[in-house]
Amino acid sequence: CCSSQVLLKSDAPTGDVLLDETLRHIKATESAETVQTWIELLTGETWNPFKLQYQLRNVRERLAKTLVEKGILTTEKQNFLLFDMTTHPVSNASEKQRLLKKLQESVLERWVNDPQRMERRTLALLVLAHASDVLENVFASLADDKYDVAMNRTKDLLDMDPEVEAAKAKGTEMIWAVLAAFNK
Repeated sequence: CCSSQVLLKSDAPTGDVLLDETLRHIKATESAETVQTWIELLTGETWNPFKLQYQLRNVRERLAKTLVEKGILTTEKQNFLLFDMTTHPVSNASEKQRLLKKLQESVLERWVNDPQRMERRTLALLVLAHASDVLENVFASLADDKYDVAMNRTKDLLDMDPEVEAAKAKGTEMIWAVLAAFNK
């Protein structure tokens, strides 16, 4: 799954600067790359000198800037001993709470126990929260019994075989490939 090659279906602009730049990079590659390779390239984690032209520059800063423009984050300077560092704390707590509530409800009240029937965005958010090591934070505000249910259901979901799940449901192949890449 994570060794599968990424094939470009459409290079139509999405309207998002980073996504459109990513599409241009994928289109420009001479040979198809794997999901794992694209994750390394797009996050700046690769040191392959032959692939550096496909890296996105300043990804974190550009993502933070977009979230600042949308009013989700703010920009602050923090002093850490000898140097100043730019941070981006959440400025829109209600948007963060809305997202946390949506994810909590998806594994508690609206649990379908079948990834094929899950909303793709919810599945993607759970996979990304897991890959970012913040999944426990998503459920931290729950009572202990609900926390245990949410973590167990999510663990069962994330322990599924990405190859098998990707083959079952069209449109989720990339989500499962990303999970496989992060589980490597």
